[in-house]
Amino acid sequence: MKHFNSSLIVALIGFISAYVFLGGLETLYIVVLLSILEISLSFDNAVVNAKVLETMDPIWQKRFITYGVPIAVFGMRFLFPIVIVAVAGGLTIYNTFLMAVYAPTQYHDILAREDVHNLIYAFGGSFLLMVFLSFLLDEERETKWLNVIESNSFIKKVATADHSETVVAIAFGLFLTSYFNSVSIALAYFTGVLLHSFLVTLDDLLHTDGIRSGIVGLLYLEVLDASFSFDGVIGAFALSSDIFIIMIGLGIGAMFVRSLTLYMVEKKTLDEYKYLEHGAHYAIFALAVIMFVKMFTPVSELIVGTIGIIFIGFSLWHSIQEKRKQE
Repeated sequence: MKHFNSSLIVALIGFISAYVFLGGLETLYIVVLLSILEISLSFDNAVVNAKVLETMDPIWQKRFITYGVPIAVFGMRFLFPIVIVAVAGGLTIYNTFLMAVYAPTQYHDILAREDVHNLIYAFGGSFLLMVFLSFLLDEERETKWLNVIESNSFIKKVATADHSETVVAIAFGLFLTSYFNSVSIALAYFTGVLLHSFLVTLDDLLHTDGIRSGIVGLLYLEVLDASFSFDGVIGAFALSSDIFIIMIGLGIGAMFVRSLTLYMVEKKTLDEYKYLEHGAHYAIFALAVIMFVKMFTPVSELIVGTIGIIFIGFSLWHSIQEKRKQE
């Protein structure tokens, strides 16, 4: 339980603040629901985070909490939506903040606009797609799970080509942006692809004896967290239009996800359950697909969370079965 002590403390402070300062029992209930929403949508994020953290120096694993939580809570779940609304509405950051505090309905209406949604989903979807393709088309990865997908002759052949994941992502991006005929969507989508490629390249340059560069690893994890948080931030407005309530609720959930990540790293969970990482990446792919689908039609957050849980649950069950066979 030691890994979750800080999360429990943050949760207690958040719950008390919500009850005392933001509206009593009803607000507290919404904060609890938001926390659960964030955890359910981000469990697969925790698994992938753990895989990245395993390759980082122990001091940076601790900094993942020290620096990562403020960025996740205040940056991605508070400041980032304000920046998005400011850009979309042609407003200053300060005026957008005032709108979020004193005119939350107007703030929500801008964030909920279809053109704003499409930019968010194009960026987040492309980054998550690159994460999945980099995993699927990794020729050096020895452990396979769904052989019909991961070990078929076509995938094996594609995986031998250099930068195959980038080529696939660019091809899909050209189709997507030509369909919408939008320069903004093209910029958002290819920024996600470029950012992933940049971080991977920088990591390769700074990798030393199998240890990932701490700062690059942290940046990668924060962008990954950002891509996962888009759905949660937007979906949270279905429960509340108060950005402080949303920040507290999603922030508590983000804290527990980070504690779970550190727990899995220390307990070597990914070594013990060898298909868990696979399930998380398929859940990431599903989330990327859903983000692209949302550019055409609404999709319930319930579906998003359920698909992720199904992939994680099935991969965990399969890992347990394999473990029993080896004993």
